[in-house]
Amino acid sequence: MPNNPTSNIQHPTSENIVWHDHHVSKAERAQIKQQKPCILWFTGLSGSGKSTIANAVEAALLAQKKHTYLLDGDNIRMGLNKGLGFSDEDRVENLRRIGEVAKLFVDAGIIVLTAFISPFRSERQRVRELVDEGEFIEVFVDTPLEVCESRDPKGLYKKARAGEISDFTGIDSPYEAPEFPEIHIRNDRLPIEEAAAQVLDHLEKKGYLNA
Repeated sequence: MPNNPTSNIQHPTSENIVWHDHHVSKAERAQIKQQKPCILWFTGLSGSGKSTIANAVEAALLAQKKHTYLLDGDNIRMGLNKGLGFSDEDRVENLRRIGEVAKLFVDAGIIVLTAFISPFRSERQRVRELVDEGEFIEVFVDTPLEVCESRDPKGLYKKARAGEISDFTGIDSPYEAPEFPEIHIRNDRLPIEEAAAQVLDHLEKKGYLNA
């Protein structure tokens, strides 16, 4: 058998990888955008209104000429996290990747919005620890399960109740609600505009929009 020409190649390990500092800093990137970068982490049950509120917030920020990007759970699973399932292990890996991507957006000076169920407190905390203090804003979209289930925009609760979907958050997989979120939106009958206004008010008062 001929020798495999790649058999003697040594693959890089963490010992051979070094972080390279950029000539342009995060502060300089943020300064030209006239904003303070952060992660707006929308968390809540499926059907709680996370994506709808996040979209409304991003549209309002765009109107103020702020630099943003919205990472949505379904969209990410069509690309970056394609192939990951919904087991606890895959959910953890899903959020780990999202956290790293969000961190890069913050380094670019951008206000990044993320809309993910993100059911586990420990995983949300890990994302928080990836960035500097004040750069992670947890937005708890607190909508009762029965309201989420009555909306059921994708028919997922119906499938979960019928046993067609397993490990579905709120049905047969737990959701650990935030204990001390920066923003707590009780989204039962609240108009979308009012929910978005709560987020925008927080950003304004804390100086994220006029840095």
